[in-house]
Amino acid sequence: MKDATRLIRAVFPDVAQSKPFLPGPTFAATYHLTGDPGSAPYTYGRFHNPTWTAYENAISDLERASSTIVFASGMAAVAALLGVTLKSGDVLVMPSEGYYSARTLAGGFFANLGVKVRTAPTAGNAQRAHLHGARLLWLETPTNPGLDVCDIALLAEAAHAEGALVVVDNTTPSCLGQQPLSLGADFSLSSDTKITTGHSDITLGHVSVRDTSWGDQLRTWRTQMGSTPGPMEVWLAHRSLATLEVRLERQSRNAGVIAEFLAARPEVRDVRYPGLSSHPGHAIASRQMKFYGPVVSFELAGRDEAQQFLSRGELVFEATSFGGVHTTAERRARWGGDAVPEGFIRMSVGCEDADDLVADLRQSLDKLPPHLGPGKE
Repeated sequence: MKDATRLIRAVFPDVAQSKPFLPGPTFAATYHLTGDPGSAPYTYGRFHNPTWTAYENAISDLERASSTIVFASGMAAVAALLGVTLKSGDVLVMPSEGYYSARTLAGGFFANLGVKVRTAPTAGNAQRAHLHGARLLWLETPTNPGLDVCDIALLAEAAHAEGALVVVDNTTPSCLGQQPLSLGADFSLSSDTKITTGHSDITLGHVSVRDTSWGDQLRTWRTQMGSTPGPMEVWLAHRSLATLEVRLERQSRNAGVIAEFLAARPEVRDVRYPGLSSHPGHAIASRQMKFYGPVVSFELAGRDEAQQFLSRGELVFEATSFGGVHTTAERRARWGGDAVPEGFIRMSVGCEDADDLVADLRQSLDKLPPHLGPGKE
């Protein structure tokens, strides 16, 4: 069964006569419960919910996972994964340019608990040289916001040889664009706030696992820490899965067109997109990604030029995050934390007509002075 069909079946798995294709969310803090609680599938709202179960089963099918645990946000999923795998004295190897909030949590809270954090760049599989004695290897590919790429299969094999577990933050490509568990990772983590749900209206996250024992530990963490998602948010996420393949295919195609356009403009330098043959990680990305995703990063001459560009867009909204059906962009340095130039822009390409997007970008760039980057005349 191909992914487009698999997605539809994952959203509507149990169609029955005179029943809705996707039953509405279950709102319940308590359930009717008599006798032995162990005989009841649902007992209390912080422990479990049938709406969670339906979504988790759907994601597990897409991730080729033994089980999936949904959380209230991507960062709740990050905290849970770090919390169940690490203890004082353990070594965590992370990408030095990965998602800022994950790096901050690891290097702050978990380091204060005694976890030793080593960092290395994603490009060139540089984390491989830091695996000796590691407990957990944290990969992110492509990285956010720089879109660097590493070889998941190669690094997973190297990590396992050292006795380390492997997690891949798979937010940028989503579980449809890339499947880390099939490439050897132990955990696939995602902020479903972004591409997976795709409508910029909820926060959600999940962790998918190969070994069900880790799934049990993650569920216990969720229950004890209370990092539970709302049933409405999970239901909306489940519903949104039906269009994931359609959205991601269109977004990725548009992103490729935009990346090619930007690479040819004299005002723009250092266009980063794994789908470009000029990207240093293009060959690896082509092996392990089905879709290159909607995110394109590039650099303008400086802060003022970036702000002028963003303010002139008629179709491109200035906003943070990515993965929505509408195109957004932001000057990433405004947040701090990421080692990017002041003119660095992260763009999330949506589902609009590519010709309209190119026309809008052209009119915004035409008003800027040209910047002759390397190799441009």
